[in-house]
Amino acid sequence: MRSLLLFVAGICLAAAPGAALAQAPADAFFEGLTRLCGQTFSGQVVTGDEADAAFRKAELVMTVTGCTDREVRIPFRVGEDRSRTWVVTRLPDGRLRLKHDHRHPDGIEDELSQYGGETRDRGAADLQRFPADAYSIALFTRTGRSVSNTNVWSLGLTPEVLTYELARPGRLFRVAFDLTRPAQAPVP
Repeated sequence: MRSLLLFVAGICLAAAPGAALAQAPADAFFEGLTRLCGQTFSGQVVTGDEADAAFRKAELVMTVTGCTDREVRIPFRVGEDRSRTWVVTRLPDGRLRLKHDHRHPDGIEDELSQYGGETRDRGAADLQRFPADAYSIALFTRTGRSVSNTNVWSLGLTPEVLTYELARPGRLFRVAFDLTRPAQAPVP
């Protein structure tokens, strides 16, 4: 009996490393974000069109903050405009949600806020896609922005780069942040 118990214990210990390798891609992606918590990074527009001229001219800075086991907040500063925060939430079913929290300088939420979506599957450890959800489609329709109803946002994450992307038919916008060179945190 003792031999059988030792055998079973050995199998369990041998299987433990494999359990870590079997981590869901969305969980690995989320953990990758949390490892950046407290750090600030500069970025640049790498794909866009004439509508993105202000973004191309401005200093683009993101700071990974507010990290919990369920949520990561990423304020995204465009020049002096500090109105944007990306909020990535881990859902109970293992998927992720991305929302865009837009605020006025006084902290009051903008009418065009809380749009985004949820992943339809667990994605990949280095890429998560967020198609516009029902709330966002209703918001865009109500505010005369129906062209955004087909938006798909993506976050890509490698050890060197974090990318944020907005894509829809006829529109592609992507910003890349260099993770190899943390920047100084912006002054509040």
